[in-house]
Amino acid sequence: MNILIIDPGSTSTKVGIFNDNQLIKENFKHDRSEIEQFKTIIDQLNYRFNIIKHFIQNNHPSLSFSAVIGRGGLIHPVEGGVYRVNDKMLEDLKAGINGQHASNLGGIIAKKFAEQYNCEAFIADPVVVDEMMPLAKYSGLKGIERKSIFHALNHKATARKVAEKIGKSYEEVNFIVAHLGGGISIGIHSKGKVIDVNNALDGDGPFSPERAGGLPVSGIKDYLSKNNISIGELTKIVSKQAGLMSYIGSVDMIKIEEDIKNSDKYKEEVISAMAYQIAKEICSLTAAVNGQIDGIILTGGLAHSKYLIDLISKRVSFLGKIYVEPGENEIESLLMSAKLALQNKIQVKEYRG
Repeated sequence: MNILIIDPGSTSTKVGIFNDNQLIKENFKHDRSEIEQFKTIIDQLNYRFNIIKHFIQNNHPSLSFSAVIGRGGLIHPVEGGVYRVNDKMLEDLKAGINGQHASNLGGIIAKKFAEQYNCEAFIADPVVVDEMMPLAKYSGLKGIERKSIFHALNHKATARKVAEKIGKSYEEVNFIVAHLGGGISIGIHSKGKVIDVNNALDGDGPFSPERAGGLPVSGIKDYLSKNNISIGELTKIVSKQAGLMSYIGSVDMIKIEEDIKNSDKYKEEVISAMAYQIAKEICSLTAAVNGQIDGIILTGGLAHSKYLIDLISKRVSFLGKIYVEPGENEIESLLMSAKLALQNKIQVKEYRG
């Protein structure tokens, strides 16, 4: 099997080629100013497509692919699994029917390459996987429902990995998984389903390097009035320019930690506040399973920061064992999904919208 794997993120494009039982991969970082020249997510299509095209030409120019798999985007809510990229999915990804995010390009770019190579195009465990229990949907105001938008791919892959480590199946355990990255999503995994999780894009939960998390309604109203901005402008701010970007003006944790070591008390307090909000969210999710958890998993890019992990661990270690699995591992997770689909070990699902 020869498989092309595509994972577009906010400021990166990760690519993998699986050939002859070997995986080569690359993480192409994009300067923020480079990305911000594009008015919309879909405007980035050719820019990212050409990066991947050059990667293929530099590594396997004559290779043909059995399948292309991309990161799932903000389509209509679906259950977990592997989905074939069809016309309805492309339509919804291009329209951004559930929001604008770089992950929307995953299925679109996968389909574009699949047409060139005359093979299947898939996505797997998109960010809108919705397995939330009915009680978790209530927001407190009729007509507004809590949404399941989170790092489903890494959540589920890492939970399965840790479950295997402790000699259990994913369907047997209760884990709280915290994905710590540009956005932060924290979910309770119970018997194979994520029954509650915060909307990590623009909704609730802790603030993160780029996102605001939950905000008080009165504060939002005053902010709109004081700054004379529209709802559309506010949406961009809370998902791209909030969190650490708002408080510190940087998301570089290495530099921030250096400043803290040099007695920058303000940055120390901001990072402590983020860790506190993460810990609060973790603790609150124990209520979903009456406190019966098999462990807490800390994953994502920020899990490389021992400083941050220690701050969180001090507040949640009383709940149970903490497993630290740094990084996102999304290329490997997508690859496994594509292999299972090509081997007919799982059923490929059709997206209906």
